[in-house]
Amino acid sequence: MTGVRRTRKGVVVSFDEVEASLLRHLVGEVRDLLADDEELTAARPVAPGIPTDAELSALTGLGGQAGREISEDPALARLLPDAYRDDPAAAGEFRRLTEASLRRDKVAAAERLLAALPGDGPGEVRLDPETTETWLSTINDVRLALGTRLEVTEKMAEPDPDDPDAPAYVVYLWLTELQGVLVEVAES
Repeated sequence: MTGVRRTRKGVVVSFDEVEASLLRHLVGEVRDLLADDEELTAARPVAPGIPTDAELSALTGLGGQAGREISEDPALARLLPDAYRDDPAAAGEFRRLTEASLRRDKVAAAERLLAALPGDGPGEVRLDPETTETWLSTINDVRLALGTRLEVTEKMAEPDPDDPDAPAYVVYLWLTELQGVLVEVAES
């Protein structure tokens, strides 16, 4: 698991090469999902021993969804929920007024997280309180998207190791643990 510790200046998160690559991929996929046909950044270079974007997309089920309508994609609907569930007209008007800025804010937060991650190898990231909040929000978005794709519920049993979704579920649990540790260390 990623190392997280508190210092006088904030939170320090240590990533190994695989963790940094995995988080970069997942955040990139959610950023692309939210980008709504905005200019997307180029694919990351492939490093030896690190899964490719295609391999990670196959593992998590998050890839290839950019520009989809919210009604077509449960993960996108979870990231950008209706403000008024019982009033479709009010929900539509609220969405018309707020969706573009919410998408931009979430994409910008994802970009900030991606920019702070270690390059092509292991490394540390130092987070001040504001950046920690950005990371927590972005990691939560990734967890929501992945959890929706996996149909995670509170009563869900851990999948059988032979289940094709088992590796993605392990990634979901890793994100949950990372988010929990970040919250715990940030509040200490």
